[in-house]
Amino acid sequence: MKEKGGRSSFLVVGIGELLWDLLPEGAELGGTVSNTAVMAGRLGDRAVCASRLGDDELGRRARARLAELPIDSTLLQLDPLHATGAVDVVLKAGQPEYEIRYPAAWDFLELTPAWRDLAGAADAVCFGTLAQRSPISRGTIQGFLAATRPECVRLLDANLRAPFYSAESVAEPLLRTTVLKMNDGELPEILRLLGLPGGGERGAAVEPEALLAGSRRLLDAFPLELVCITMGSQGSLLVSRGEWRRHPGIPTAVVDSVGAGDAFTAALLHHFLRRAPLAAINEAGNRCGAWVASRRGAMPALDSATLHAVTQAAAAPEGQPGVC
Repeated sequence: MKEKGGRSSFLVVGIGELLWDLLPEGAELGGTVSNTAVMAGRLGDRAVCASRLGDDELGRRARARLAELPIDSTLLQLDPLHATGAVDVVLKAGQPEYEIRYPAAWDFLELTPAWRDLAGAADAVCFGTLAQRSPISRGTIQGFLAATRPECVRLLDANLRAPFYSAESVAEPLLRTTVLKMNDGELPEILRLLGLPGGGERGAAVEPEALLAGSRRLLDAFPLELVCITMGSQGSLLVSRGEWRRHPGIPTAVVDSVGAGDAFTAALLHHFLRRAPLAAINEAGNRCGAWVASRRGAMPALDSATLHAVTQAAAAPEGQPGVC
């Protein structure tokens, strides 16, 4: 079925980290932008993973796993010197805590001619702060964004992982960002880094009114079109320049939340590209995120019946609306 404007699918690129989450139950392939790209492919878009793997066993396993998924991995780079990325993950009450190994192959991304062509063709690019911990990859990602078309949707997933972020790694990319996505615990830290009112200690409890106010400050300070704040089991908040929508969340028996926010991001991009209303975007994001949270790992198996149930539910959105 074709979408508005005759488009049946869009080219969505995840650029940055591709790594193994070393969970207590075993290794699962992941990485914020790679998780997002895989879900984008499952939702029917053409998805490309732009990352870098080591010439090692984990790299070979990653390629084999991606070959099973609806994602184009032909532009993955091979690093002969550095290991494939890995993260030691410990779950506490279902919530992940991370120890990210450094350096990794994805700290050395190269802006090749093929990647420049990919940037110019992309309809949407998902990138984050984590992959910019290295000056080399930061320069590559910024160059990639600069090579995109003006109408390309550039989504920044804040994904703050101490000590791998700074005011520079947040502020500079925001000048090219269309959609900013973060969780409620990251908003005070982002405001603090940017020197905006409402900043505070990361993870501090933030009232819904403060989340809305902080989102508006970001929209005023940067050329953003949308701010997205996920709130775990409490749902999400979407704020544009003329409207906001709060979703209460989907009741879920959480197995682990690794990759749940990334699934939300993919659904957000899928519907944002199709100019869906905020209510539909919120519903789709929460349903995709809840489904991933109910499974183990960031890229769980997904059958067509489940995909249909998750995506069709977005046609009947819930939530609280508001006007900015």
